[in-house]
Amino acid sequence: MCHVLLLETDAGLVLVDSGLGLRDPHDRANRFGPARFYVRPAYDPEESACRQITRLGFDPKDVRHIVLTHFDADHVGGLADFPWARIHLTAAEAFAALHPRGLTEKQRYLPGERDHHPVLVEHTPSASEAWRGFPGAKELTGIAAGIILINLPGHSRGHAAVAVDAGERWILHAGDSFYHHGQIDGTTKAPKGLRAMERLIAHDWAKVKANHQRLTELWATAEPDLVLVNAHDPHLLREAQRRNREEHS
Repeated sequence: MCHVLLLETDAGLVLVDSGLGLRDPHDRANRFGPARFYVRPAYDPEESACRQITRLGFDPKDVRHIVLTHFDADHVGGLADFPWARIHLTAAEAFAALHPRGLTEKQRYLPGERDHHPVLVEHTPSASEAWRGFPGAKELTGIAAGIILINLPGHSRGHAAVAVDAGERWILHAGDSFYHHGQIDGTTKAPKGLRAMERLIAHDWAKVKANHQRLTELWATAEPDLVLVNAHDPHLLREAQRRNREEHS
């Protein structure tokens, strides 16, 4: 499961990541590659962003932009369900996806994920800009105010986090910069197999550890106007949903 955000803006609907899509169950080898044997993704069409958007009462055709944390298969499989959307990502991640180096990148960036020829919009978050202590941020004003792309390389060459101004609070989608809440809140230890996979596929393990440390510091401040989620931890998703229910009850 990949946690995806759906945003309503004046420019139409915007997704943060796209998760797996409707094509993935029917072309697993070309769209997920060998990683499918150890990741073992759940190919449920009803969990696709496209189907969930419809269930929420929106029209998937209104998705105009998709902002990516990175180009791994479980984050971009759904891009093909929105072929008209413009795909926003860091320039470093776009270059890595189009020009993979080494075995890990060649297995993670598969041509089948891009065979619908998506329009990639590259961004270079400026080192002179910062967002809550993260150097290298860019507000995607071409989409809407309050959507910030933040450099957070490590997991992949051009990995990013995405911060969204939701009005009464900010939501920080940290992508795969960490896998398990125990890595930043210290309440428990991440499962050994999860930690091993994280290290195995990391582009730069030293940067991954530095990201863990910075996110741990952010978590410790317990800023009341900030909600932190990542791509795969159900505990953080449930906590975000709980806070949302309490604030709107």
